[in-house]
Amino acid sequence: MKLSLFLSLFFLCISSTVFSQENEVEPVIKKHPLAFNGYSGGMQLHIGYVQGQTFNVYGNSGNVIQQITPKGITTGIGGSIRFHFGNYWRVGTEGYVSTLTFGENKSSSRLGWGGLLNDVAFKVGRFIPFFGVTIGGGNAKNLLLLNPTPDDYIVENESVSYRSYGFMAVDPFIGVEFKATRRLNLLLKMDYLMNVTNIQDDFVTGPRLYFGFIFCHL
Repeated sequence: MKLSLFLSLFFLCISSTVFSQENEVEPVIKKHPLAFNGYSGGMQLHIGYVQGQTFNVYGNSGNVIQQITPKGITTGIGGSIRFHFGNYWRVGTEGYVSTLTFGENKSSSRLGWGGLLNDVAFKVGRFIPFFGVTIGGGNAKNLLLLNPTPDDYIVENESVSYRSYGFMAVDPFIGVEFKATRRLNLLLKMDYLMNVTNIQDDFVTGPRLYFGFIFCHL
């Protein structure tokens, strides 16, 4: 009698414990394929080789003073922020400034651009290959020094040309990130900036290689 009562109480306790644990389990909610998964961003340095078209520089009387082809090594800095959706899609914004110094007299061509970033990324172990495009706007500022820079403050005639103009920027890119820590990625990227609305002979373009640090909040 006592043994039967004891076994009955024992199994009752076990059953109540199991059922109570089952009732406490939260239902599994399947995330949407494009659910927000956090954000990442950081700063990047770049170096590249760019070139414009050959063009003539004219004097006040319409005569050709020089023929110039802007080209050489460009360097710059910028950054980006990206919001992650699902397993692959990222959207955000980025902006950069890139400066080329060229010619015997140290003329310069400076490009600034930025816009909406849209890319696709994949995880392969600790590596994250990605590709995408940034669409936005930019500004070109070109300073041509036709003669050596003088030592005084006297204005030289027909020795300097300055141009500034805006353009719509389309910037396709491809790259890879390496997950150094849970919060930090190292980035390597290559792009090719294109002017699609205001084509000018002195607009310089070419491949740029980016190195940077990406801080992740995922």
